[in-house]
Amino acid sequence: MDSTPENTMNEKVALITGGAKRIGAETARTLHAAGMNIVIHYRSSQQEADELSAELNLIRPNSATVVQADLDDDHAYGKLIEDSVEIWGHLDVLVNNASSFFPTPVGTITLGHWHNLVNSNLKAPLFLSQAAVPFLKETRGCIINMVDIHAFRPMKEHPVYCAAKAGLAMLTQSLAKELGPEIRVNGIGPGAILWPENDISEKTKQQIIERTALKRHGEPKDIARAILFLVRDADYITGHIVPVDGGRSLNI
Repeated sequence: MDSTPENTMNEKVALITGGAKRIGAETARTLHAAGMNIVIHYRSSQQEADELSAELNLIRPNSATVVQADLDDDHAYGKLIEDSVEIWGHLDVLVNNASSFFPTPVGTITLGHWHNLVNSNLKAPLFLSQAAVPFLKETRGCIINMVDIHAFRPMKEHPVYCAAKAGLAMLTQSLAKELGPEIRVNGIGPGAILWPENDISEKTKQQIIERTALKRHGEPKDIARAILFLVRDADYITGHIVPVDGGRSLNI
């Protein structure tokens, strides 16, 4: 009997950085529901990571675990990958989801802002991907980078964030070229999915929604389903960034 898309994921392992909350947590649930074992990375959200791991292990015992790492630490990248591989003996998917986001209007930018935004959005995905290469080659696995539609269309007062995400977009394409044919590398470009944790006005939210073709914001499940597609169903797609933005990038 031919394998179905669902059972082809059984026992495969995904590491999701920043996997304890928000889009990362929804991605963990979605890949887990498809049969994967999940490594939930966190920096400081230990309670949320432990609760999510427990939730997934209730559904399927010994199918989820947590690993702590500070991605600002230059020595963390190799150790995080090695710790993740050690749990089940292999790695099939790396989801570079962890990200920082805050405004940096010109005139206020500091080196601390630069290091924070570039480290989380560009440096960590590069060095985690590099550390994962030997293991992903063995499994013919894939890398998914969380890019942003603002890698291509700048957002006012966020020049450092946008530049970092633009770098991640090019890194996604460059790694796809470097790592084929064994490893596929793709990205997701979210639009209005979750509002930033810092408050924004209802007027601003409505203005953002009005710029979409679908006239509504998306949900974390929309991103998670796109990641599942790229992992499970997209064997001949690499080097692409899939916008999940309700048509906002149409610039209408």
